[in-house]
Amino acid sequence: MLKLNEIMDSLPASEQKIAVYLVSNLNDVVGISVEELAGRSDSSQAAVVRFCKKLGYRGYREFSLKLASELAVARQSQSVGRECSDIKIGDRAGSVIQSVCQHNMRAIEDTSTLIDPDQVELAASRLFGARRVDVYAVAASHLAALDAQQKLVRIGKQVSAYSDPHMQMSSAALLGPEDVVLAFSWSGEAKEVLRACETARNAGAFIISISRLGQVTLSSYSDVHFGLSAPEPSLDSGAMSSRIAQMTMVDILFSCLVSRYYNETAPYLERSRQAARFVHA
Repeated sequence: MLKLNEIMDSLPASEQKIAVYLVSNLNDVVGISVEELAGRSDSSQAAVVRFCKKLGYRGYREFSLKLASELAVARQSQSVGRECSDIKIGDRAGSVIQSVCQHNMRAIEDTSTLIDPDQVELAASRLFGARRVDVYAVAASHLAALDAQQKLVRIGKQVSAYSDPHMQMSSAALLGPEDVVLAFSWSGEAKEVLRACETARNAGAFIISISRLGQVTLSSYSDVHFGLSAPEPSLDSGAMSSRIAQMTMVDILFSCLVSRYYNETAPYLERSRQAARFVHA
């Protein structure tokens, strides 16, 4: 499992035994009881439950169902020959096309297995109710920030995307409890974004963040954090798959918001659509 690989080294000894057993026997643990997993991993039922909660699940049952789902997706991907291949220097266009598409599809598939629907609902509701939305990002993540800004503007939100650290800090200091921050940092460690989020949190704003999966500092500043996974080719690719994962998360949040609050957002969408038609006429 993606989450398991990321937190393995940070687990205490009792839970590491569970993790090691799972990694070595993934296909043999689907459907077994918590008692059986505890026995096979030379651990305790309490340790298994703590382990599952550390991975972000409410208990062993939810973890077991998620594991079965991820394994089914993995087997399906393998059966149709969609395992990611690397890009090598000198590759012909056909190989590059296949590799880039595989990595991007994998990023989307991983996103679908990692995000918690309840957290998406919470984030969407806070975005809808926000008086103002600040979007913070730097470097390649700013592309996803601009995408979020473009979408939220279309439904009448007061939203600004900032990549300049000084503007981020100035804006964050003026936020309040009715405001929301949407923060992007794939590493989860961008100092500019962390400082802005800390300032916004101290001002009372609600923080939604998007980063790579794992133990990242950004999550500690956030009320809702989405940890995603994206396989990047070893050839310097300019953060291709990670950008796709972040933009997919933006699409999910926006679509959930519009679906849940359609009656309220539909008039804005129609007005913005009509305005766009006028521009292109």
